[in-house]
Amino acid sequence: MTNNEKAPESGSTVAKKKKPSRIGQWLLALLLLLVLIASIPALWFAWNYSRANLPEPNEIEAAQISNIYFSDAKTELARVVPPEGNREQIPLDKVPVEVQNAVLAAEDRDFWENSGFSFTGFGRAVIGQLTGNPSAGGGSTITQQYVKNAIVGNEHSYQRKAKELVYSIKMANSWSKEEVLSAYLNTVYFGRNAYGIEAAAHAYFSKPASELTVEEGAVLAASIQRPSQLDPWTNPEGAQDRWNYVMDGLVEMGALDQNVRAQAQIPDTRDPATYSAYTEATGPNGLIKNQVMTELAAIGISEDDLTNRGLQITTTIDKRAQDDTVRIAEENLANLQDDARTGVVAVEPGTGAVRAYYGGNDASGWDYANAGLQTGSTFKIFTLAAALQQGIPLNAYFDASPVTLPNGAVVTNADGGGGGMINMTEATRVSSNTAYMRIQDDLDNTTQDTADMAHALGVARSIPGIPVTLRENGGQPYEGIVLGQYQSRVLDMAVGVATLTNRGVYHPTHFVERVEDARGEVLYENDNDYAERRVSAQVADNVIQAMQTVIPYSYANLAGGRPAAGKTGTAQLGDTGMNKDAWMVGSTPQLSVAVWVGTADNTSPIYNEGGGMMWGAQTPTRIWKGVLDTVLEGQEVQNFHDASPVYWGVNPYSGGANLGGNSWSYYNQQQATQQSEQPAEEQPSEEQPSEAPDSPPAPQQPAPAPAPAPAPAPAPAAPDLGLNDAVNDFFDGIEGALQ
Repeated sequence: MTNNEKAPESGSTVAKKKKPSRIGQWLLALLLLLVLIASIPALWFAWNYSRANLPEPNEIEAAQISNIYFSDAKTELARVVPPEGNREQIPLDKVPVEVQNAVLAAEDRDFWENSGFSFTGFGRAVIGQLTGNPSAGGGSTITQQYVKNAIVGNEHSYQRKAKELVYSIKMANSWSKEEVLSAYLNTVYFGRNAYGIEAAAHAYFSKPASELTVEEGAVLAASIQRPSQLDPWTNPEGAQDRWNYVMDGLVEMGALDQNVRAQAQIPDTRDPATYSAYTEATGPNGLIKNQVMTELAAIGISEDDLTNRGLQITTTIDKRAQDDTVRIAEENLANLQDDARTGVVAVEPGTGAVRAYYGGNDASGWDYANAGLQTGSTFKIFTLAAALQQGIPLNAYFDASPVTLPNGAVVTNADGGGGGMINMTEATRVSSNTAYMRIQDDLDNTTQDTADMAHALGVARSIPGIPVTLRENGGQPYEGIVLGQYQSRVLDMAVGVATLTNRGVYHPTHFVERVEDARGEVLYENDNDYAERRVSAQVADNVIQAMQTVIPYSYANLAGGRPAAGKTGTAQLGDTGMNKDAWMVGSTPQLSVAVWVGTADNTSPIYNEGGGMMWGAQTPTRIWKGVLDTVLEGQEVQNFHDASPVYWGVNPYSGGANLGGNSWSYYNQQQATQQSEQPAEEQPSEEQPSEAPDSPPAPQQPAPAPAPAPAPAPAPAAPDLGLNDAVNDFFDGIEGALQ
């Protein structure tokens, strides 16, 4: 110790550091806890904001309608409406600026300045959840409303509202304001089952959005808050108050002059009863829509594409041809019994495009153009083509006397006559059942060759209700196939004739020409590049030549002397002696048309205008002629190609004569050849065409074919194959036939 240091006094102690109080420790811990709790939402927000996968504006696909158009690509034929309702997307520049402003005045007046999220609205929603009032809240920005509608949904929960917060802020930072507004206008619900401004413009004012006025835009904007309660048609006072709010808001925003506002009046809207956002198709167009939908699925257009991409589908259906076909069909049906029905199909031979299609007038009902129906003598054209392909010429003679089948049944012609030898051209002209039975019997594979030729030329191998067509218990068809015993569709017959008219070159039948989405991207285009030769041009031309002789015989001459080829047919109803199916199929070089006339359930007799038996040369031919005359009016008159004769020995051939009597004959073959090359001019016959009920006896009674599916009507009854009962009734029907 130095002299300067002072020793501690006796009894003194060293001073100790004061410790924090227990209360202070608790306060500090509480503060840290509060900081931690306060940071959790921020940390949660930052975490979720970084992970939120916000799509680009063009990646969000809202359900919207797809439009189906006629071949002009602008006239609506039908539409496909998604379950969510009617919606059509349009770009923002198609919405007038004053209409955009009206929506902002109603829903988000500081849209262009705000951050995309209303924290006051969020707070009200939280309070609502805490107080058990989930409908509390409001004041959501347009960005929030769009996020709720398009991304996170409308569930009342903290989780959903939190997601809405994250996505709204991220959207405001990622999308332009124009992109947000465009998306909102295309998805928001306006009432009347209309989603989006375009659908709403049609629902309320029968016009596109691009033509809306500021007053009309304010009506639509006013409805957004409570669409079902603010419709001017059902709540004019409430709608008026909300409309005033919107119009005043426009003035407040500087988007509308006060003087214009003072003069403005709320406009009238259309009666909601006159507009259905869910109407997809009406009348015959509904059946065309079904064909289009089937074809779209086959070419890979998915249901998701149809309901989300706003497809614009252009069909092959010609508007004028369709209108004329519907009118002619229904005018002719009006002259028949109440349950009379018809199916009409027109196909373009060189492309396979269906230009007109009538299966009935019920959009959701039975489609008679797509149903399996007995085709009668129209099926003889396929046997004729098979014979020509095997080297049997048109001038080959066949016995036309009654045919006795192996089971003892006898096939005759409608008038009970027709004996003697006739060549194939004459057998086609008079529709000789007996001669055609022998022609078919002389084919290499008899009935199978008829079936194979029908399939080759375009008859479907499977149709609704019949998985395999033109077969008998999985095997070869019965002899009656040549006389139309088996079921095919009106569509099939139009295709088969089209292939023959196109000189043996087959084009797949199609209804869809082009498909593009709402952005203009082409998803499909039919370039008609698929074509396949099914028979030689020589064979096809010879069939058409023989069919041309039927036209004057069936009173089917077209206007202006336009060349045409055709074939009539009927099918008998059991043993009633009456017909239940009557047909006319045929073509010009430009168009193939098939017509069927029968009854609603296809199990009742079909009568002509005079109450007698219906024949193919009557109403079916009148419809067929009417369609061709009208549709082709003003078009160039075209001629068929001259047929190069088929000569004996082109293909191996030997006459079988398995059905008794003489089959073909060399008798006067040289003379027959000359007559075939230079046919005599025919005048229309004053007698009923010798057209049988066309259902011959078979070795055993075939089982009834299953009804086409869906089938509101029972399947056509299996025909009674004895034709002699029809003879007496035939003459009774002549008087009515000639009226």
